[in-house]
Amino acid sequence: MNLAIFDLDHTLLPLDSDYSWVKFYVARCPVEEQAMLLAKNEALMMAYQAGTLDPVDSLAFLIGLLARRPRAQLEAWHAEFMKEIIVPVIGHAALALIKHHQDAGDVTLISTATNSFVTRPIAQALGIRTLIATEPQENTGREFTGHWLGIPNFGPGKVTRVQQWLREHGKTLQNFNRSFFYSDSINDLPLLNHVTDPIATNPSPALESIAYQQGWKTIRIFE
Repeated sequence: MNLAIFDLDHTLLPLDSDYSWVKFYVARCPVEEQAMLLAKNEALMMAYQAGTLDPVDSLAFLIGLLARRPRAQLEAWHAEFMKEIIVPVIGHAALALIKHHQDAGDVTLISTATNSFVTRPIAQALGIRTLIATEPQENTGREFTGHWLGIPNFGPGKVTRVQQWLREHGKTLQNFNRSFFYSDSINDLPLLNHVTDPIATNPSPALESIAYQQGWKTIRIFE
């Protein structure tokens, strides 16, 4: 049996779901708040692309936005977000790649730094049941508090969280014949270096260079 792990943003989707969700969210905020929120979103994206993102600063902003609105409002907006932004960009090649592993009997999961409120419906739309994501904290009324639970699923945290998930299921990576990880980003180097089959997928220039040097397979599933 093999394990196939997929990053989400710019790997299975041709966009960043966190960044896109914030733009969608901000468009529904008071006009006087929009410029500041959009500027922060842009700054975080630039840091992410440069490999200099501070995950704590990022999560304080991104998960903090969830705490500003009632859960029912967020869920209504997210349903619109899925319909208008996400579903139209889910491509046949991404679905075929996932199906290839599932048809082979491989365990498939998504590992993403984007929080689970944003990404769980996306994982479901892609046909993947298991999602490892940063988890927003909820209060007893299921409203978001603006904090998160445990280790952010980012950088080396992805390795820790995959290992934790495997332990919860009585396994380690060594229980699998092969372990694949598909990612576009240098931020995922810790997990790419941890599996038997790292696959640079729609890679950034920085990751493409490293993949070439390391002899890793490179694929592109977006036109």
